[in-house]
Amino acid sequence: MRLDQAMVAGGLWPQRSPWLRDAVARFPRDEFAPERLWDWDGCAWQPVDRGSDPGRWLELLYVDPHRAAVTQVTAGLPTSSLSAQALVVDMLDSLRLEPGQRVLELGTSPSAWNAALLTHRAGPGRVTTVEVDPGLAAAGATRLKTAGLDVDVVAGDGSLGHPAGAPYDRAIATYAVDRVPWAWIEQTRPGGRLVLPWGRLGHAALTVAPDHTHATGWMQGLAQFMPDRTAIPPSSPDFTAIRTHTPPSGPEQHTTRDPEDLRTDWGLLFHLRVVLPELVITTAVDQDGTSAWIHDGHESWATLSSTPDGVYRAQGGPRHLADLLDDAWTQWEQLGRPTVYDYGMTVTPDRQWIWHTDPDHGPRWPNPT
Repeated sequence: MRLDQAMVAGGLWPQRSPWLRDAVARFPRDEFAPERLWDWDGCAWQPVDRGSDPGRWLELLYVDPHRAAVTQVTAGLPTSSLSAQALVVDMLDSLRLEPGQRVLELGTSPSAWNAALLTHRAGPGRVTTVEVDPGLAAAGATRLKTAGLDVDVVAGDGSLGHPAGAPYDRAIATYAVDRVPWAWIEQTRPGGRLVLPWGRLGHAALTVAPDHTHATGWMQGLAQFMPDRTAIPPSSPDFTAIRTHTPPSGPEQHTTRDPEDLRTDWGLLFHLRVVLPELVITTAVDQDGTSAWIHDGHESWATLSSTPDGVYRAQGGPRHLADLLDDAWTQWEQLGRPTVYDYGMTVTPDRQWIWHTDPDHGPRWPNPT
């Protein structure tokens, strides 16, 4: 009830998909959450068990419609979660699912809550969900069976989809990808719709072309999902390691760029993710304001440091990241400071790109020329 009221107050229930509120009421989060959740105490992820701390366990599920509940921690890092309710609802609204349609879900998780909501709309036997972790797949299958839902749960690599059940009318991913697997589009019928989190920052809704040669569509909003575990790159140096071994390329310089924008302006952050996807940006606030630390995971770094005299920038390494950041920032301003909703994506069998405003004539990244 508390979360429902917060969704109402925030205008988060989509008018286009009234079935979603009914589905969430029929299948509440706590009936699908595992017995153990995880909470960040400021230093590390700590287990919160339903049996020993039911109040805190429920609070982690219902405290905020924009907050995910971590359901698995591996080597000290979250590797699975029950996604924030507002985000789940937003993505399912973008899917435009109709009763009787066949759905492919990529990423079951131990809760299988998203699969339950899909089945409420599509109907029994219409949803196939794929999970790479056999243990999580088994847990999800058990929860769905307990809820009396007929869902095909497959343990396997989600990037391959599930060709045995193709073609699907709809496909939806619950983990972020940088490169959209062509199998997802190939297994979705022409005119079908695919919703996916891209780049761990935005989510897109793509429509498969009538000739099945590509899929294209608009970004639908911000979405911070966990990455595809089969495509996580080897660990790379962090800012401190790079900065320690790479001296500055020159003295600090005054800049008018406000690092606070790198903390709060999601339109700017999304554009930087599109144009400079390799950059890792970290910010912090102290008595002088916000400062930012930027690196590319290899040999180059940059800083924007707030001081009583203003903001100063520094950089080091073979790539001048402060200059590249400034150029991308200027481009974003020249485009009219767009938000995530002003961008779209096109995917073909061998490449993909992000475009601004117009899929055929607007600027695109990577630039084909």
